[in-house]
Amino acid sequence: MSNHATAGRDEPESAEDFQQMLSMITGFWVSQIVGAVAKLSIAEQFADGPLTAVEAAERASTDPAYTYRLLRSCVTLGLFEYADGRFAGTPLLATLRAGSANSLKNLAIVQTAPGHWLSWGRFPDAIREGVSQTEVALGTTIFEHFGRNPDEADYFSRAMTDLSTPVIDECVPVLDLRGVSTVVDVGGANGAFVFALMADNPGIKGVVLDLPHVVGGTRAEAERWKLDHRFDVVGGDFFDGVPAGDLYLLKYIMHDWDDEACVAILQRCRESLNPGGRVAIVDIVLGAANDPGIGTLMDMNMAAMLTGKERELGEFTALLKAAGFRITNVTAVQAPYAVIEAEAV
Repeated sequence: MSNHATAGRDEPESAEDFQQMLSMITGFWVSQIVGAVAKLSIAEQFADGPLTAVEAAERASTDPAYTYRLLRSCVTLGLFEYADGRFAGTPLLATLRAGSANSLKNLAIVQTAPGHWLSWGRFPDAIREGVSQTEVALGTTIFEHFGRNPDEADYFSRAMTDLSTPVIDECVPVLDLRGVSTVVDVGGANGAFVFALMADNPGIKGVVLDLPHVVGGTRAEAERWKLDHRFDVVGGDFFDGVPAGDLYLLKYIMHDWDDEACVAILQRCRESLNPGGRVAIVDIVLGAANDPGIGTLMDMNMAAMLTGKERELGEFTALLKAAGFRITNVTAVQAPYAVIEAEAV
């Protein structure tokens, strides 16, 4: 009997399947190449036009021979074009340049830094045991790791702002602000969400609550927005309590934590909520298992890094009910994100 006849139904059907899987397996090579381009500020060196590898190396203070090899690999990835001995950046390269529109430089750096990289190295153990392996890999939680590594923490904070800015832009117009005078950005880091909301609504006061080592530059950010006259920042732990407010923003918070912790966070909000106040959760809302999208991949990042997970709408409903809230509105924004508004009952 031929090998073909005995082959299982899941045998690769074509050379394309082989190549696709090869690309998946070697994907971490690409991550580290892109991370190196970002960390070494390679994209910035090409902002004014094409360069030779030697010229780029001189500007970036890198080894010329290795820089040539790096740039050559980046041609394969579509980051550069090459002609007449010179490399020229493509529009794709601009996404790794600081300050450019839709920049992902900070994300490229933090995802290939020890906090994420070492944790993902133990990913099979996380699936086998049903427990994040971050503490095994790092000797501490990821947030404690950031506390001990402020540079990496800064990249993470900036990366979250870069990722969330397009979502924030869609959230600000749809939030119900009736009766709202004080908005508290819970776990708000540098305050990007509440500042955008304040800028669009001059009568609102804003507050950011986050860990002390996270909010060090938040007041300066408020000054940059010219909103410091109606803004306050509180260094603290949202598990211990939150400042009083009419609207609590919980952007990308719930997915970091398991169900018990999420209920505790929501309960702290309910305890301090002004009469008639609300919470607004901005997070990924998963569809059915056969609904593809980056949300399911982000869920694996949660499995690797934290105790949390991405959730379906029914799961958010159950968490809110357990903490004494009921959903009043759900608005889809940039896929796969949604705004879930809820009031105390």
